[in-house]
Amino acid sequence: MSEHAGTTTQPSPPPAAGAATGRAWVMLIMATLGFALNFWAWALLSPLGPLWRDDGTLGNITEGDVALLVAVPVIVGSLGRIVVGALTDKHGGRLMFPVVSLATIVPVLVIGFWAQSSLIAILVTGFFLGIGGTAFAIGVPFVNAWFPPHQRGLAIGVFGAGMGGTAISALTTVPLYESNQSLPFVLTSVFLAIYAVLAWLIMRDAPGRTAPTGSLVSRVVANSRLSITWLLSFLYAVAFGGYVAFSVYLPSYLKVAYELDPADASNRMAGFVVVAVICRPIGGWLADKFGAIAVLASCFALVAVGASVASFTPILEHVGTAAFLGMAAALGAGSGATFALIAKVTEPGRVGGVTGIVGAAGGLGGFLPPLLMGYIYGRTDSYGWGLLLLAITAVVALILTVTIVRQKQAAPAS
Repeated sequence: MSEHAGTTTQPSPPPAAGAATGRAWVMLIMATLGFALNFWAWALLSPLGPLWRDDGTLGNITEGDVALLVAVPVIVGSLGRIVVGALTDKHGGRLMFPVVSLATIVPVLVIGFWAQSSLIAILVTGFFLGIGGTAFAIGVPFVNAWFPPHQRGLAIGVFGAGMGGTAISALTTVPLYESNQSLPFVLTSVFLAIYAVLAWLIMRDAPGRTAPTGSLVSRVVANSRLSITWLLSFLYAVAFGGYVAFSVYLPSYLKVAYELDPADASNRMAGFVVVAVICRPIGGWLADKFGAIAVLASCFALVAVGASVASFTPILEHVGTAAFLGMAAALGAGSGATFALIAKVTEPGRVGGVTGIVGAAGGLGGFLPPLLMGYIYGRTDSYGWGLLLLAITAVVALILTVTIVRQKQAAPAS
């Protein structure tokens, strides 16, 4: 690979060619737990936004205010991955997991005991709550360094299943809040504090890890100059961004398009999330077995077909359900396969930095589609065109995967 400012002076030696050690699996479990807990904290505002709008806790706020309240942590958590990924390359996951977990406790407790007094206070505190969303960029390089190349797809996929922390928030936040307005925030903080201590005591960076040279800025710039970084960013924006978009917007879509009651729509959304979370490690495992390119191509093809079918608003039972669950499986598996590919085309000392940029693209990729779907529905009284745009985007991702990305995998020098 060509030299750029901020590369490692010598790459970390790869793990042994055999199977991962028991210690590696312990590290994976700890990283996945940290990811899930920080994502739980990161997603605390999403279930509460509509509740605060309806009960007047934050005053007379609009649906647009609720969207902004939910979006601020998402944007900060996504963009923050760029910096945190680069810091992880430099300082290692053993330090960064406890630091991010402890830092996330502060805004969580501020919201729990003070910031619920006004929308401005929630927005300001929600900005710092976004720190929890950066945990993803810590775990990928940390886990990658502990596992041999032929197991990295599975390992990173298992770690990625920690995104199910958002489901914990969706299922528990409102019931806990209705019991006591501070309870969900206190409980989350306690778990984060316990995890931070255990992470410091148990976690260790992989033997032979070499910290990169150069400043943080120079390394971020160097990673952003790699064309493979932006190609993978687009693929992940489609795969993980699609998952995020559906997990946020699917209840609204189902209520309008199929006239479901809110509880039924939420339960179906939960099913979508569970399928995607389960399929993420499966996608990584399949990438180890058959290659990431083949898995990604299959996933994008399935998304294109599913979105095309859904665009006609077919009967929900059987046809519509199959279309959406098929897309859930493909988006989850595609997310896992994308990071299996990162491990194969990126220097060990760059994995964190590249992961940060790609992870940011995935988070932001989930921010735009709900806004676009709402805009299109407002103009056409139909979600069909929005779903067709998803199908077209998936086809573009499929073409890029089997052409340019395949070539870059064969010669990952730029």
